[in-house]
Amino acid sequence: MLYTLLAKLDQIFHFTRARAHCDIPCGIYDPHLAQVAALTVIRMDDLIADLAKAETTDKVAYHNSMTRYIAVKEEHAELCKREVRVIWGDYFKQEHIEKFPELPTLTHKIFQLGSKARQTADREVAVQLLEAVNRFAEIYWETKGIATKRVKAPYKPPEEVVYPLL
Repeated sequence: MLYTLLAKLDQIFHFTRARAHCDIPCGIYDPHLAQVAALTVIRMDDLIADLAKAETTDKVAYHNSMTRYIAVKEEHAELCKREVRVIWGDYFKQEHIEKFPELPTLTHKIFQLGSKARQTADREVAVQLLEAVNRFAEIYWETKGIATKRVKAPYKPPEEVVYPLL
């Protein structure tokens, strides 16, 4: 309804149209949030597994914790996909794809792994998601001419993440 109203007003007043080629100011992209989100998925899978093994008589506390872990896992798997989608759609250009022909397949793989990480509590899937996002980060930083290194995350889970050498 609002769209229809605005379209009719535009026909009368001929508003100046704003156009942009990206969602955010150019150059402000960083795959780090996708990496942290993937790490969070792994951490939630670990906590889910630990809770499932724990012996408890407090069913309320169990269900409360399990529900929270699952909700956070879901949120961060989706956040990972969203961050990669923005960089893929707004930053990467044909010249990048020509230099890194694996990029379209890798990006699609991240989307699929993110969905699978939401559907399961499989740590291995979450680790594969992080690995794919790390490769995506390496490619991203290379297109900027910035070298990277892999280091263990300074928190749980201590999995490797890609950092730019700034």
